[in-house]
Amino acid sequence: MKLKKIFSVALVVALAGSLLAACSDKNNEGGASSSASKAPEASSPAASSPAAESSAAPENQDPKEFRFTLASEPPSLDPGLMTDAQSSIVASGLFDGLTRLNAAGVPQPAIAKDWTISDDGKTYTFNLRDDAKWSNGDPITAQDVEFSWKRVLAKETVADYAYMLFYLENGEEYNAGKVDASQVGVKATGDFALEVKLKSATPYFDSLLAHYSYWPVHKASVEGKPDWAADKSTMVTSGPFTLAEWAHGDKLVLTKNPNYYNAANVSFDKATISLVEDETTVYNLFETDKIDWIGAQAGSVPSDLVPSLVAAGKAEIVPSASTYYYVFNTTQKPFDNVKIRKAFSMAIDRQAIIDNVTKANQTPAHALVPPSISGLDGKSFREMYPDADYIKENVEEAKTLLAEGLKESGLAKFPETTLLYNTSEGHKAIAEAIIDMWRKNLGVELKLSNQEWGTFLETRDAQQFGIARAGWGADINHAINFSYDLIHPKSGNNDGKYNNPEVGKALDDSLAAPDDKTRLDLIAKAEKIAMADDMAVLPIYYYTTVTMIKPGFTDVVSDYAGHLDWAFGKKE
Repeated sequence: MKLKKIFSVALVVALAGSLLAACSDKNNEGGASSSASKAPEASSPAASSPAAESSAAPENQDPKEFRFTLASEPPSLDPGLMTDAQSSIVASGLFDGLTRLNAAGVPQPAIAKDWTISDDGKTYTFNLRDDAKWSNGDPITAQDVEFSWKRVLAKETVADYAYMLFYLENGEEYNAGKVDASQVGVKATGDFALEVKLKSATPYFDSLLAHYSYWPVHKASVEGKPDWAADKSTMVTSGPFTLAEWAHGDKLVLTKNPNYYNAANVSFDKATISLVEDETTVYNLFETDKIDWIGAQAGSVPSDLVPSLVAAGKAEIVPSASTYYYVFNTTQKPFDNVKIRKAFSMAIDRQAIIDNVTKANQTPAHALVPPSISGLDGKSFREMYPDADYIKENVEEAKTLLAEGLKESGLAKFPETTLLYNTSEGHKAIAEAIIDMWRKNLGVELKLSNQEWGTFLETRDAQQFGIARAGWGADINHAINFSYDLIHPKSGNNDGKYNNPEVGKALDDSLAAPDDKTRLDLIAKAEKIAMADDMAVLPIYYYTTVTMIKPGFTDVVSDYAGHLDWAFGKKE
């Protein structure tokens, strides 16, 4: 999902000489592999799941509040239309899916209490919990699920994540207007029984069910009401909390949902989410006990303070399955030319950016899939398919490619171009450092432009940029989530509109592959073409996240993807 990352003010000034002369090859070191997405036993919900039902949980006696910040207002809290981490952090407290991922990224039963899978892996039969209710007391039914999935797929919904449901039989065809809704492979066969037919066997389908594009919505509240998720008075939700207050531009307040089937395991009575953009202000709020958490897309520790806070044991750096990169607008000059794209990527020094700007032990990125995404047999995807040879940081070669690219494009000189980023001092510092490298190494001048998060997303979606900042965090622990989503021609999140039919075919073939190894081979093939041959995007680094938490809180963590996992946290 799209990430919003904030860093601190401090930095650009000191970047002079060491940042400007990048010319060495860089190797990426693979990180530790985390557990592969694995189908849980259909009849045995994991007892360790945060969503697992347990009557043994102690009853809360005192009001317990969890407080954190977001840098901007969630652009949408409609699960069918959400695309970014800011929205999903809030919505993870408001909604549930058929499954829910734990902090390690492993799917656990949620609204679906169990399911069976046909021998060919293409038909799932779900039994939903009969005690799962909407916040207004209505039961959550299989009909709600069928309605919600077809709503996301319907062309008129214009959901960026519609492609996430192309796994369903005829899902893509319905989205394209080639078949009607009755032919989509999801059908309520009873109030709490759901049959799902897939286009091909998809071993990670139970992980996909935890993604917000698959979350059910309350039909009566949604149908014909496009703004239903913009105000607390019209929101009917399904998760551990309900939306008690939404003071736009100021804060959101969530309170415990008494109708939630697993309310016994929800410790917090209240969560207060303040909207604060300036990271120094966020840090001061933490220091003065106004908030309880910083990090993982929910506030940022100022970069210049990270080394000392980590050394003092007050902050922690953890890896996350996320990638920071720039998007080229491949539909227009100058970045429709692959040699120019390669020149820009080869002319920056990623390690210098990490050492001097971000300062949180990130890893230089030479591709899209981060080191912590799983592969097979205990190895990470990156260990199986190293990206060491995808990009050479070489200024002299970059100069040559730029000259050749401009000539091929019929350009006498590099045209006026803008680098767009969403407002934050951290993004600004990175962008200024990179623009300085391009100025010194390539002799080109780019303008900087920043926009508030919601406006930025709209501008980038509308292709109104030359080059733009981007970040992508894992929705599921699988490489397909960084390849199909970001470089497939049909993906709504392919913001640069990169389009290579060979890449599209390899990714399409991966979805129908007969086994996991073939599937990963095809994904790796697509990624290598997109990066090594086409330089579809400009990867910069694989994220880490820096977190701080007040004493007395447990089970509030940065999850495997670098997102705040808070809904089942506890306070002493």
